[in-house]
Amino acid sequence: MRKRNNRVSVRFTDEELAYFKSLVERTGLSTEEYLRQVVKGIVPRDSPPADYYKMMRQLYHVGNALNQIVQKVHVLNIMDVQRYDRAMAEFEQTVRNITEAVILPQMK
Repeated sequence: MRKRNNRVSVRFTDEELAYFKSLVERTGLSTEEYLRQVVKGIVPRDSPPADYYKMMRQLYHVGNALNQIVQKVHVLNIMDVQRYDRAMAEFEQTVRNITEAVILPQMK
């Protein structure tokens, strides 16, 4: 049995329909999911740029390289470990902020 049995019909002018379709297309969502989010009070955001995931992978690679460096530094004990740890925490928070700002919450 279907969970969603109710149908809603809406009439638009040609201009309204074109504008609505452009809004939906920019999010990458289906028309139905777009409307469900709007009904829930969520304003759907545009989908991330095509190269977003590539950039995030590169950013994670940099973070991984930094983490490997710090592991060696901890062993040799020749660096201000607290300062580096703060910098790494800031890097990780930046990645989270970028992700939260760009990706739609429902696409996670």
